[in-house]
Amino acid sequence: MTQATPFDRLVRFENEAGIVLYGEVTADTPTINDLIGSKVDIYEGNGPWSADFKRTSNQDTIAKVLSPIPHAPIFHGIGLNYRRHAEEAGHPIPAYPVVFQKPSPALAGPYEDIPIDKEAKFLDYECELSVIIGKDCKNLSDSDDPFDYVLGYTVGNDVSARFWQAPAQSGGQHAYAKSFDKFAPSGPVLVSTSVIHDPAKLTLKTWVNGEERQSSGIDDLIFDVPALIRFLSKGRTLEKGTVIMTGTPSGVAAFMKPPAWLADGDVVEMEIAGIGRIKNNMVFMQ
Repeated sequence: MTQATPFDRLVRFENEAGIVLYGEVTADTPTINDLIGSKVDIYEGNGPWSADFKRTSNQDTIAKVLSPIPHAPIFHGIGLNYRRHAEEAGHPIPAYPVVFQKPSPALAGPYEDIPIDKEAKFLDYECELSVIIGKDCKNLSDSDDPFDYVLGYTVGNDVSARFWQAPAQSGGQHAYAKSFDKFAPSGPVLVSTSVIHDPAKLTLKTWVNGEERQSSGIDDLIFDVPALIRFLSKGRTLEKGTVIMTGTPSGVAAFMKPPAWLADGDVVEMEIAGIGRIKNNMVFMQ
């Protein structure tokens, strides 16, 4: 059993008048990678978590694509959760998920410029399947279905300032390096579990300035989506709107020889088959 949602592929957008709306991306939409100018059926109600959220026959035109959710109470990131990534980093396969957090202001839109603070040194990218929690959950039992708590899936970039991950600066902690404002661009749509039955069957890719950097099946995950939800809900509440960034595969800048850190003006594109592509310009602040 999975959570019943009124949508298949949900886009949050501004229309030509600057009004924020939710719409349904259908098979008739030209492509989920080029939504600007598309007409979509719009939803009424108080957002995808509310009982009054429903699709209407009214249509509007997408002028700007926003992050699929307006707010995330917290991001739970998972480190070293792809076998090949753990291998390239020279780490053993972890016995338990490696967890860190990003704060709410890390959320950014799928096509938004990402401001890079001067303290965010050695900038890196991480393409990730992001899971949006649809209702509060805690201490799931063996009989509970973790997918029943999933609102949907989207693409996320776990932007990372690797200087602050080095042991001398971090003490072995990941969070500070990943918690700068706008360090979690997400989108372009939220795809429900009624469309994606098994996220392990998806594939993802990353390009930097058109050069492919990452390419992997999500079946390389060490801890899959159900395992992560069960682990993260032990003794703590996963609130609705929480984002679980499930980890990144091999191919990050840090382990290229030499490291290929992102620079001012670099364009990072990330795509997960069946969800879509995000594209963000890195803008270094002076």
